[in-house]
Amino acid sequence: MNRLFGLIFDVDGVIADTEPVNARVTIKVLEDMFSLKGAKPEDFDAGIGKGAEKYVQAGADAHGLTLTDEQIEAAAQLREQYLIKAIQQEQLPAFAGVLELIKAAFCRGDFRLAIATSASLELSRAILESAQVPYRKMVYVTGSEITRKKPDPELFLVAASRMHLSPPHCVVIEDAPSGVQAAKAAGAKCIAVTNSTGAANLSRADLVCNSLEQIDLQTIQNLIDGLP
Repeated sequence: MNRLFGLIFDVDGVIADTEPVNARVTIKVLEDMFSLKGAKPEDFDAGIGKGAEKYVQAGADAHGLTLTDEQIEAAAQLREQYLIKAIQQEQLPAFAGVLELIKAAFCRGDFRLAIATSASLELSRAILESAQVPYRKMVYVTGSEITRKKPDPELFLVAASRMHLSPPHCVVIEDAPSGVQAAKAAGAKCIAVTNSTGAANLSRADLVCNSLEQIDLQTIQNLIDGLP
């Protein structure tokens, strides 16, 4: 029986450059809902990759704004509405190398592919469609289906299970420290791409690259096989 390899993609910051629009609309949400002015994109760094609520919380914390759980949830919901509208209006192309890597894996009978994202079904679908990713042909797990966010490994464990693979036979592609931590906790290999933060913050990954243009299927296979 042929060996099988799993390739799991995060969405925000891996599939497309969502961080600028994430920050922009969250700044607007904090101003519209709580009259907070002066928020900056870097205020949200602590929330990258941890889900919408943590992202909103990071911006509030940066300005000493105390919010209840109910307020954070409401802000996250409004943020999602703003994000979906912005993505539909602006169109977000895929990062260089993403579609090429997916296409190459589809051409191989020994690779299985998955999307695994903390974002909701509605938001992640808007991003994937904008980036023209053929997600309907892939295992697709979203934050709408899980109970524990990254750095908990639940998201990637579910993705591996749905591909009928054990995590050590999978490589997760991430862009955030919490995502790297989740991938490693799941028992998978991890490639981190420096789309959202510097290499030093991603050092727990098995491999760090500046672009997925630097990654091919042999690289994926070598990581799983433990080869240099």
